[in-house]
Amino acid sequence: MEFMGYVRENGKVGARNHVAIIPSVNCANDVAKRINSAVANTRSLNHHQGCCQLPPDLDRVTLSLTGLGQSPNIGAVLIVSLGCEGTDVDYMAENIAKTGKPVEVIRIQELGGTRLATEKGIEIAQKLADKIAPYKRQPVDMSNCIMSIKCGASDATSGLASNCVIGYVADRIVDLGGTVVFGETTEFIGAEHILARRARTPEVGKKIYDIVNRMEARAKSLGCDMRKGQPTPGNIAGGLSSIEEKSLGAIMKSGSRTIEGVLEYTDVITDQKGLWIKDTPGREIEILTGMAITGSQAMCFSTGRGAPQGFPTMPVLKICGNPVTFQHLQEDMDVNAGLIITGEKSIDQVGEEAFRRFVGVLSGEKTHCEELEYYNSIDIYTMGPVI
Repeated sequence: MEFMGYVRENGKVGARNHVAIIPSVNCANDVAKRINSAVANTRSLNHHQGCCQLPPDLDRVTLSLTGLGQSPNIGAVLIVSLGCEGTDVDYMAENIAKTGKPVEVIRIQELGGTRLATEKGIEIAQKLADKIAPYKRQPVDMSNCIMSIKCGASDATSGLASNCVIGYVADRIVDLGGTVVFGETTEFIGAEHILARRARTPEVGKKIYDIVNRMEARAKSLGCDMRKGQPTPGNIAGGLSSIEEKSLGAIMKSGSRTIEGVLEYTDVITDQKGLWIKDTPGREIEILTGMAITGSQAMCFSTGRGAPQGFPTMPVLKICGNPVTFQHLQEDMDVNAGLIITGEKSIDQVGEEAFRRFVGVLSGEKTHCEELEYYNSIDIYTMGPVI
């Protein structure tokens, strides 16, 4: 089976062909936004990090921004630097360029301030957009697919319908030789033993326990129990009684195949195939960034109460398990898995529909997030304090 993608110089395949405008620090966000607003087919990756952080987090932000720029959905990159940030701009430019795509850097302080940097950035971004405009889609095997998955604004229908649909799609992708990555370590709690039983090796199983324990220890270091923040108030209002119940539903979206390994937040998929876990929090803005860092071309996102957010450079397909929510939020939801709840369709039927729609998204069909341009926020999962 094939999809229509953009084949990059390093052999990776993209589902989109954007110019990424990447601020190296939050101080450069406004210039990046202005460049993005002025040049078509650019995506600005504005975030809140890059300075006054401990060295491990500065390294983490540098690696994260590098991974975002290396994404196969990106045809070219403009890095917007302030000039005195804590991130390593030269590292970013050098390692993004190793993928074969054109990379340019502007420095606001060197160029004379906001207005002059914006003007120069617009000029460069337009040249980059013109340079990648001739790229054409071509048929590629589905084994080139890297799909990420998530659930958000979950309710009692998520684990019964939409998460099961994504599990069906995940199994289809793995069976076709592709790669699937899921995360949300906070939502394994109480079900980690089930995931560990599916691990390829005992070492992988131990790593699953390790990331759960690490996440819980981080919360306890602040004198809190994780269960005071999970389930969320919206989850509880939607009928989820405990973190364990939420976790049992959440892991359904991983499907049933063997778990090959565990990735750290800044890890990029190179040649890994099959089903993988990435250690991430559950909050949308950080996990979507983490999955885009991975190299995911597109995401399947399960929701019950209705979560509309997307991501600038990675299409997000919304699969809704609640039939009432789907009808109420039709302009934001893409696939109606609520038909499983009403008994009109089976999991396999909606699963196949979602799979076909996902292949269409890989080949250029827009998700509702993209049509609405609801994709303008990102953030990076960091570990230490701002100093």
